Amino acid sequence: MGKGKGKQRKQIILPPELPPEIADDDIEVSDEDLKFVDENKDYAGFVSRLDTHSINKQVTRVEGVNEDALEALYEKRRRKTLEHKENEKSVVQVDPVDALPVKSLDGEVYYRTFSQTAEVTENEGDIDKSVVKLTKAERRAKLKKTKKEAKKMGKELAKTEEVQPTQQEAALAEVKEDLTAEEAFEAKKRKLAELGMALLADPEANIKSLKEMLQFAKDGDHSILKLGLLSLLAVFKDIIPGYRIRLPTEKELEMKVSKEVKKMRFYESTLLSAYKGYLQKLLALEKQPRFHHVVVRCICTLLDAVPHFNFRESLLVAVVRNIGSSDDVVRRICYSTIKSLFTSEGKHGGEATVEAVRLIADHVKVHDCQLHPDSVEVLMSLSFDDDLGKPEVQEGNNKMKNKKNKKRKNFEESNQPQGNDRKRSKQETIAKMKEEVAADYKAVSYTPDVEERKRMQSETLSAVFETYFRILRHTMQSSVASSEANGNIISDGSGAHPLLAPCLSGLGKFSHLIDMDYIGDLMNYLKRLAARGSSSDSSAQKVQNLTLSERLRCCIVAFKVMRSNLDALNVDLQDFFVQLYNLVLEYRPGRDEGEVLAEAHKIMLCDDRQHDMQKAAAFIKRLATFALCFGSAESMAALVTLKQLLQRNVKCRNLLENDAGGGSVSGSIAKYQPYGSDPSLSGALASVLWELNLLSKHYHPAISTLASGISSMNSAQNQVYISISPQQAFKNLLLEAESFKYNQQGCTQKSNKRKGRSTALASTLASVEPPPIEENEVSKKLRRHFILLRDIKENERLRGELDRTASALQLYEEYKKQRKPATLTNKKSKKAKTTVGM
Repeated sequence: MGKGKGKQRKQIILPPELPPEIADDDIEVSDEDLKFVDENKDYAGFVSRLDTHSINKQVTRVEGVNEDALEALYEKRRRKTLEHKENEKSVVQVDPVDALPVKSLDGEVYYRTFSQTAEVTENEGDIDKSVVKLTKAERRAKLKKTKKEAKKMGKELAKTEEVQPTQQEAALAEVKEDLTAEEAFEAKKRKLAELGMALLADPEANIKSLKEMLQFAKDGDHSILKLGLLSLLAVFKDIIPGYRIRLPTEKELEMKVSKEVKKMRFYESTLLSAYKGYLQKLLALEKQPRFHHVVVRCICTLLDAVPHFNFRESLLVAVVRNIGSSDDVVRRICYSTIKSLFTSEGKHGGEATVEAVRLIADHVKVHDCQLHPDSVEVLMSLSFDDDLGKPEVQEGNNKMKNKKNKKRKNFEESNQPQGNDRKRSKQETIAKMKEEVAADYKAVSYTPDVEERKRMQSETLSAVFETYFRILRHTMQSSVASSEANGNIISDGSGAHPLLAPCLSGLGKFSHLIDMDYIGDLMNYLKRLAARGSSSDSSAQKVQNLTLSERLRCCIVAFKVMRSNLDALNVDLQDFFVQLYNLVLEYRPGRDEGEVLAEAHKIMLCDDRQHDMQKAAAFIKRLATFALCFGSAESMAALVTLKQLLQRNVKCRNLLENDAGGGSVSGSIAKYQPYGSDPSLSGALASVLWELNLLSKHYHPAISTLASGISSMNSAQNQVYISISPQQAFKNLLLEAESFKYNQQGCTQKSNKRKGRSTALASTLASVEPPPIEENEVSKKLRRHFILLRDIKENERLRGELDRTASALQLYEEYKKQRKPATLTNKKSKKAKTTVGM
């Protein structure tokens, strides 16, 4: 028993063998591991300092066994492994990777093996290398090689796929990008709407959301940026207070205030900073064409909605800069904004009006009067109070009354015994409180006092007339420069002075507000502009490049200025009558404005009742000639003016007589000069209004009726003055002509509809409005019509010639027939004579 136990105790179990060492080339390390080791060298340094020998010794030891005995046991194990390896070398086994397995009847799977015999040595060259058993090192090398090749092939395939993706993959990628972009766009829209609704619902609690909304105005997507700008516009229009925000000073910030005041200060400062950032963003985007329309619309809307708020000057500068833009949409928006600013001064108290007029004056000066007419025409929307001096008189009277009442009260109080002091002090405190409330109300409201209004009106008027006089002076200087450069008179100057027409209209409207010191210079300017260099003095400056309408406006403005300052002026207007007399013959319907000519007739001839008889007769004769040469509207205005002149100048009705000398009153000039330039020297009383006889046969019934009525006027009868003006007559004839054209188009439309009822195509064409008639098409049709008439006349002429030649031929045939028997008788007589002679 003891021996058996000793033997069992002596049985030693060795630990398993350590794995074989692998060469460094056979070890595969990933790039991530290398990167991790490089980044953490401080932590991996101990691996290089490990003692593998001592570790192996510690691992392979056995408890309770000497090292010598343990070494003998390990030696024995090594010999057994060597013997096993030698036995394996005698057998060649097929590599499982290259050979197919064989399944036995028992169900076991094994690979084909064979012994290394003499046949193998004999046929060593014939053995396939693929069925030879590989060592572990060779197997590892082979696997490593295959992995590298597979990895290389995978990279090449990935590169080719990246370079040349399929159409389906490209389409899928585009669809995914579109979907993601649409989702992001919708998400931003929802976020923007939520922020805006929250701000509109409770601005004070959500005032910080303005900064988030400003971030949308800086987005890379143009659609989101535009939506952000418009959303901020709606929010600012709603939450901006009705007063101008003043930020607290440093001393005010150091003072202790309540929580409500702090909250209000934070709200106002945040609102003002966000509004400033919004305006800076708008002004930065204004220079980009793709955002120009949106930015201008936002700026104009803000200026129209909150003209009292901070940074108004920046908005006004932007609007005035774009009021002369070449873009019709932008110019129209800016024009309407400035116009509403002038007409609704209750929003800003008139301060914005003064600033806008100054900016327009500077804008005209900078651009040298070369702007769109809307830039100056907007000044026509201004309104001035002519009765600003009257309240002063009333206030002075009220003050005098109050002083008298106070004296009476003091006198009565001195006579009466003294009242209760408490009651008196109470009344004084109530009066003080009323004064404080009135002062606060005045500070909050935008209605300035009389002195402030007078100051703003005087500044506005000075800026307006400064602009107007600058335009007149520029017109004179530029015209003289162009005449000196060209050396000849330019007849067509359309577009050379774009601001002259609105300037003259404004001078005519505000002529009663012009200072008397400047009226003399203004009349000289107007006279030279209307003369157009027709002065006989060679040293005088010649004004050219003006259209007929502009010259007529100069005459109209001169008469308006004269009538509005009739008490203080003594101006001879004969030169303007001479210009009107000559301009009537230079009128062209397609080039000039007939309404301006009708206005000149009304103001210069109809409204002025004191006319020289020679001058009135000259205008009557020239208007009759004018009515005979132009269209129905111009003829109607001329005949209305002519009739009014005949009604007011009874002696001029002698022109209606049929005497060769023009009646009993012929004047100092015995012969009429139709091409004379001065109406007083034309000798029109020596002529007869024979034009009325032709005008009574005019195709238009209104003109023929009026001409017949004028012809039947008698000098002995008192005629009833007609109330219609030349302007109204001109407009009525124009409207009648337009309605006639419309009715004519409607008749053609109805006839086309009746003819084409059978077909659906004709009905659809009849339902469509006819296009406007073009002049080229009308001229072509007229040309065809006259060519047809000419062909008809030519055919008639040729037919007449043909008839004449046919009749001549017929006569010739009859002559030949009559001549034949005579020739026969002559021949017979000749034959008889010959026979007798024989």
